[in-house]
Amino acid sequence: MPELPEVETIAAGVHARVHGQRIARVWTSGAPQTFKTPEAEIAAALAGSRIASVRRVGKTIVMTVGAPSFAASSQRVGSVELLIHLGMTGRLLVSAPEIPLAPHTHAVLTLGDGRELRFVDPRRFGRLSLHAPPPTTYTGPGREPLTITLDDFIALFHPRRTPIKAALLDQSLLHGIGNIYADESLFRAAIRPTRQSARLTRAELARLRTALVKVLRHAIELGGSSVSDYVDADGARGFFQLQHKVYRRTGQPCRVCKTPIRRIQIAGRSTHFCPSCQM
Repeated sequence: MPELPEVETIAAGVHARVHGQRIARVWTSGAPQTFKTPEAEIAAALAGSRIASVRRVGKTIVMTVGAPSFAASSQRVGSVELLIHLGMTGRLLVSAPEIPLAPHTHAVLTLGDGRELRFVDPRRFGRLSLHAPPPTTYTGPGREPLTITLDDFIALFHPRRTPIKAALLDQSLLHGIGNIYADESLFRAAIRPTRQSARLTRAELARLRTALVKVLRHAIELGGSSVSDYVDADGARGFFQLQHKVYRRTGQPCRVCKTPIRRIQIAGRSTHFCPSCQM
């Protein structure tokens, strides 16, 4: 599943390509599990609207659109947000109209200049829904990892009696972190993923926060990790997987100490770590 760096890369790429464009037409596939808001409502809210921005909140892409150009005769005024969750295999691609639709395309927004913004999702775990501000824009289920202060970070994790890896995956605490960046950050912070959050010292939590922010920013710079179906808005793969220290390196030598990387299960998820470097 795409995590924060991948979703950030896609959102930024889509924003650069489509913000300011008017949505001329909306097509949806009729696959009911994809749409948390009825398709007719999505089409009515988006058609004729202008795309103000595309941004990331946690693992969700948020597209804000303004009122339709015919708002004076429409019941809707103001803005609305389209929430796009990519699930396991979702893609959001900006395509020329002559490029054939990929199998499992579930939504197409035809833009004023003729290009198309396409949502493709083979496994149909992705979701599209509407969120209508005001009073508030969509903020997601947890805190933002890239901007949370040290004191707030410690306050989130220090009371938890779960393994720190499980706590990092809890989207109600920090949103956007998944298996890849939890494992990679814990390695760089030299913290074993089985350690109970409540037993970590303030210094260890500070080290983890620093490692987490550095890993996420580096991954964003490299366009994310392409370990499965992930591609950016142009269909290009990321490169951070070449920088992985532990994730999916079971049995391979640690890049620091040469000890074989181990894999265990925590909270039902595969977890990779170095038994020598992480204490």
